[in-house]
Amino acid sequence: MTTPAHPAVRRQSPAGGDGIAHATRDIRAELDRVEGQLEDWSRSTNPLTAEVSRYVLRKKGKRLRPALVLLTSRLFRAASEEDVFLGSLVELIHTASLIHDDIVDKAETRRGAESVHRRWGANVTVLLGDYLYIKSIGLSLESRHDRIIKLLADVSARMIEGELDEYALGGDLGITEEQYFGVIEKKTASLFAACCRIGAVLGGAAPEEERSVAEFGRSLGLCFQVTDDLLDFTGSELSLGKPVLSDLAEGRVTLPLIRALSADGRPHREKLEGLVGRRDISSAERSRLLEILTAIGALAYTEAKAREFTERALASLAGFADSGPRRALAELARFVLDRTC
Repeated sequence: MTTPAHPAVRRQSPAGGDGIAHATRDIRAELDRVEGQLEDWSRSTNPLTAEVSRYVLRKKGKRLRPALVLLTSRLFRAASEEDVFLGSLVELIHTASLIHDDIVDKAETRRGAESVHRRWGANVTVLLGDYLYIKSIGLSLESRHDRIIKLLADVSARMIEGELDEYALGGDLGITEEQYFGVIEKKTASLFAACCRIGAVLGGAAPEEERSVAEFGRSLGLCFQVTDDLLDFTGSELSLGKPVLSDLAEGRVTLPLIRALSADGRPHREKLEGLVGRRDISSAERSRLLEILTAIGALAYTEAKAREFTERALASLAGFADSGPRRALAELARFVLDRTC
């Protein structure tokens, strides 16, 4: 495992910003239609609802979750109109979760722009998050697959439960790795796995095939969140679209800090504890923190965990015949590991 050359800068990846665009090149037309569907859903007779919905849905993220639905379904059969509809729907659920995340964390930025919480205040933010979740479940009833409707309802509940678990553990330096992974399993990995299950159901996959792609999604989601938590320490504000150490400032104790405290962090415990929940961490304090985490091996350990989940994800694809969708899914897994934003 290679530790970043400078403790304050994560290594640059060959995948870069274009990695996901390359991996999803064969489904670009479908992803464009996802954008159109999200734009349609942002319309409302209520001017405020329409304004805020357009604001959150126009801020394009990576659209990883719709891509997983589209690519997984293509493992088994040609694309269909329902793929685009359900790909759009999982992005709507994801957006609702981000809105709730931001208000719980009092986050001021999201994807390089003002968060809904910052721009419209707590009342509007809570209501919009609820509106999008309820709208998502209502739209899911249009699916002809009862299992998909149940999947979407179940994963929405799990994600909210994960948010509650994370809130309960906020600021607790005694959090264990097991508790940490339990939270990110619910908050992040469960939706990745559900996206792949939805694609499998749409494609008419056999039960064992569905289990394999669900495990791919779960492992990919765990890698995504572990990498996200690492980048909060080692990334840059420009690439992340939000301040560095924002998790720490919001009281979230993530894997690098958990590892540092459990491995050899006792001499630094008071120093580390004093940074949790602070929003005024200086550049000098950040540099010292990264020096400590690097010296203890916490950053390298976190990166190794992310790589381990990537390897599990790729192993889950081993039973599928070589094809464009299979290669694209593998490419997505490598992008998630190596991304810098």
